Amino acid sequence: MTEPHVSALPWERPTTVQERMALGKDARNALSRGALAHLTPKDRDPLGILDAQNATRIPELVPLRIERMSASPFAFYRGTAAIQAADLAADRHSGILVASCGDAHVSNFGFFASPQRTLMFDLNDFDEAAWAPWEWDLKRLVTSIVIAGQATSRDGTVVEESALAAVRTYARSMAANAGRSSLNRFFEHFDAESGLKAMDSESQRTMRAAIKEAEKRTGERAARKLTTLGEDGRLTFVERPPTMTHTTAEIEGRLHENMQKYQASANVDVRLVLAQYTLSDIALRVVGVGSVGTLCALVLLQDGDANALLLQGKQANRSVLEEYGGIEQPQALVEFIAEHGEGGRVVGLQRILQAVSDPFLGHLRAFAGDFYVRQFNDMKGGVDMDELEDPTFREYAESCAAVLARAHAQSPRAAEVAGYIGNGRMVGEAILEWAYAYADLSRADFDAFVKANPQPVSGAQAAKAAVRGLG
Repeated sequence: MTEPHVSALPWERPTTVQERMALGKDARNALSRGALAHLTPKDRDPLGILDAQNATRIPELVPLRIERMSASPFAFYRGTAAIQAADLAADRHSGILVASCGDAHVSNFGFFASPQRTLMFDLNDFDEAAWAPWEWDLKRLVTSIVIAGQATSRDGTVVEESALAAVRTYARSMAANAGRSSLNRFFEHFDAESGLKAMDSESQRTMRAAIKEAEKRTGERAARKLTTLGEDGRLTFVERPPTMTHTTAEIEGRLHENMQKYQASANVDVRLVLAQYTLSDIALRVVGVGSVGTLCALVLLQDGDANALLLQGKQANRSVLEEYGGIEQPQALVEFIAEHGEGGRVVGLQRILQAVSDPFLGHLRAFAGDFYVRQFNDMKGGVDMDELEDPTFREYAESCAAVLARAHAQSPRAAEVAGYIGNGRMVGEAILEWAYAYADLSRADFDAFVKANPQPVSGAQAAKAAVRGLG
């Protein structure tokens, strides 16, 4: 009789889902679920944090950032991930760390095209991505639901029910994900059309309109709007101050060198595609709210028939989860950043947190800074919170929560999160209480911000000298 083969390789049985969920339940002993409601009072300097960030940005564009953040309490909230990270650092947390977005407010979810050209719905901003307690992302999301609901003058009951529904959806999704294998969680995704099936008719109409608009936002359409064709057959960007301006001679002179750095980080199939295009132009582009003042450039490539490919290179700074939240990052990530820079961190965590990512993602170091690269306007679109009817507002909040749970479920400790949360009732009430308290705090910060900046310089004036400041 043949003896069973016994491998000489050392082996230890991996922990089961139930064992990991039990660890999550045990974590309640260190921090009860009800304690997640507690917003720790402390001496704060929120405007000082913004000033510190502005000190590292292009000085001529800082007034434009101030102008955009002064538009509304929600616009202000979008630009204050650093302030919230600092405030969260003062609270006790669950101790269960997952790969996190770092800026998971409702406007950082949206549509984009997969490599197969289907439209996906997922997180779409990873500048602040790092490892952090799972509840930090969820608290930022739920607070954004509260602030967005209040900013759009919704009934208080609608806002509260939408925020609570988001937490319960996150809890259900984490529990369901805990029961799946790591491989099945990896392949899970939310394409736009499939997500519509569970929605009511009004929500379907609203989301279909957003999908239709996203499908129009192609790179080809952007090229037609942003470029002009010269008599020599060369495409160049059309300047539109303050959001689009040409760069300095230094930036242009190092473009080929920096493109080579980026290409070295891209996948081999993408490098082959890029080899069939020629560099044609580069311009500075102002984007977002919180990102205004960081260096962002559009790179224009074309083939001999004037077919354009637009790439966006964006400056990557240290994540606020680490810098202001004080979360010690895994050694593997620390070493990765040391080798590849903060741009490498953004790209790496985007690939973890998104179900499907842009194949043109890459990173480089240039001009004493770190950058990441992606396609520009590849069917990228979002949902305007002002245009949502109340039922759709709730549906959208729940959709964002489900997507966030899918992202967090990629982390090894996901089952611990599910075990800690349980059925979601207690966690829902706690995070809802925290979110309302933080919405009030953020509104007070907004009022102080507007008072401190009563007459921001207009965007056109602010950007007029920005290019000179890059020399």
